[in-house]
Amino acid sequence: MSGRREEILDAALDIADERGLDAVSMRALADRVGVTPMALYRHVKDKAALLDGMVGRLLAAVLPPESPDERNWEERLDALAHASREVTQRHPWAAHLLFSRPAITADAVRVVDIIFLALLEAGVPEAEVPRLERMISTFVIGFAASEASGRFAPGSLDPRGRRGQLPESELPGHGTLAPYLDLPVDLTAEFEADLADIRRLIKAAAERAD
Repeated sequence: MSGRREEILDAALDIADERGLDAVSMRALADRVGVTPMALYRHVKDKAALLDGMVGRLLAAVLPPESPDERNWEERLDALAHASREVTQRHPWAAHLLFSRPAITADAVRVVDIIFLALLEAGVPEAEVPRLERMISTFVIGFAASEASGRFAPGSLDPRGRRGQLPESELPGHGTLAPYLDLPVDLTAEFEADLADIRRLIKAAAERAD
């Protein structure tokens, strides 16, 4: 990546951090780096290419070093999931962008390949690997998106407040679970528990192939 393109993508990330993803435009970016909008097109051909470049920039931060990775498949997947969550904690808008863009940049494809290789090492049948990769990616990005948006924030025990003005009798599940719904949530502990469940699913998929 050229130094000028790096500067442009860094500026785009800064704008998104300061004002949200919707504020990232070719005009705003040109103003930030001190060029005309037309000058940007030598480095990013259009808004779609800019967003793809931002995805690549974000995912570059979750990639392991180039040196050989001696960790086992479970440790590699955990490290990738933790790094992805950390990126979205630093850039709360990132989860929405990662969900909305295909994995087409070099760094994005490398992230997917790391998951592929981990699943193959775990013994998952080749035909099952793409499906499980989608499940893992969707969980990690979805958890991060929910966390960043405040969806996981503590709410009210009152079912009416949670799900509209429905009679309480229409929400028996909420009534049964009321003592547990609004306990202080340790999201890190929940994330770790979810990862442990995913590892069990991966092992189960591998065992079915034996």
